[in-house]
Amino acid sequence: MASEQRRTTGTQQTVHGITVRAPATTVYGIVADSAAWPQRFATHVHVEPLERGAGAELIRIWATAGGEVTCWTSRREPDPRGLRVAFQQEVTQPPVAAMEGMWRVLPGVGGTCRLELRHAFRAVGDDPRQVQWLIDAVDDTSESMLASVKMFAERDGALSEVEFSFADTVRVNGDGAAVYDFLRQADLWERRLPHVSRLDLREDSPGVQLVTMDARMTDGSVHTTESVRICFAPDRIVFKQTAAPALLAAHTGSWTISPVGGGAPSGGPYGGTAGEASPAAHGAAAADPAGVVDVTCRHTVMVNAEAVERVLGPGTTTADARAYVRGALSAACTDTLRHARAYAEGRRVAECRRALEGLPGLGRQRGPEQVRAPELTRAPELTRAPELARAPEARPAHRRRRG
Repeated sequence: MASEQRRTTGTQQTVHGITVRAPATTVYGIVADSAAWPQRFATHVHVEPLERGAGAELIRIWATAGGEVTCWTSRREPDPRGLRVAFQQEVTQPPVAAMEGMWRVLPGVGGTCRLELRHAFRAVGDDPRQVQWLIDAVDDTSESMLASVKMFAERDGALSEVEFSFADTVRVNGDGAAVYDFLRQADLWERRLPHVSRLDLREDSPGVQLVTMDARMTDGSVHTTESVRICFAPDRIVFKQTAAPALLAAHTGSWTISPVGGGAPSGGPYGGTAGEASPAAHGAAAADPAGVVDVTCRHTVMVNAEAVERVLGPGTTTADARAYVRGALSAACTDTLRHARAYAEGRRVAECRRALEGLPGLGRQRGPEQVRAPELTRAPELTRAPELARAPEARPAHRRRRG
């Protein structure tokens, strides 16, 4: 992998490149498919499409850097005939004052090609320390992304064997806003969910959560995962595991809440904005006239083929790992969905009871037939997630900031 830099007092320019043993069109396809980047690049958490038109797209990107989550908005101009994608950040985050560049694929001979990634950027205030920090960050990120593109392009034919998606859905006779509150308030899961033995949550900016969770297994063992969650009030939360179990090479997903009966999600065509919802936005979910919602947990995972026999035992296959992973993740998310349903439906019953108590002549009735809100219990019959195996390289847990 090669890189070049031309440093000036203002705009910094870098060029990084790598040779890939794959067709140029395959390499271009990975670069152009920004929606799949969280599964392809370790630093990318989520890519949110904002606008799509002929020859251009506007996307918002969340990514990790130095243990923190950063966010920016970029306009990209894919050119499939020229095998290049130009980009420019329209909304930056300090210390970036401006950033633009281009991906370019140069066809070679013998089924190979050359992939280049160019950047031109400025630091806020032209501070020398910030300039150097940006140069180092661009170097590290560029080299990591180029290596990932190379790996995925060169194993393109085998990718379908290890990567797959699935979803589980539960119908709730309750308020979508209550379901969203349950899912968003992950810091309360330790006492709400039976399989969660410890959970630490950091939320340095509204709607962006860093979560470290210990999950208790049926055999009594505990495994730990670390995730970043982006909350789009009032009906969607996306997540990526940044420290995945050893059996997984990548794991992303989402929780979505959809009104039953054809109602549109209240967050617009792509959901809401990460962070706290406005009262009007939150009220849109609460005002669903049908009062019934479907809550879905979706997963996209990539099996770590090299770890299959080490984790599951000699003679096991990728197909065995796919079935095992799906069963484990479905059990865990279904447990969470059932408790979210009990919470939302219990809240609705309690609200109805309060409304009845407010009616003339009914306020003091305490008959045995009075409706009571169900208690949210740690039901022993709920399925718990089996062990997936702790990744040895997982980072230390973040502690939740209190106060």
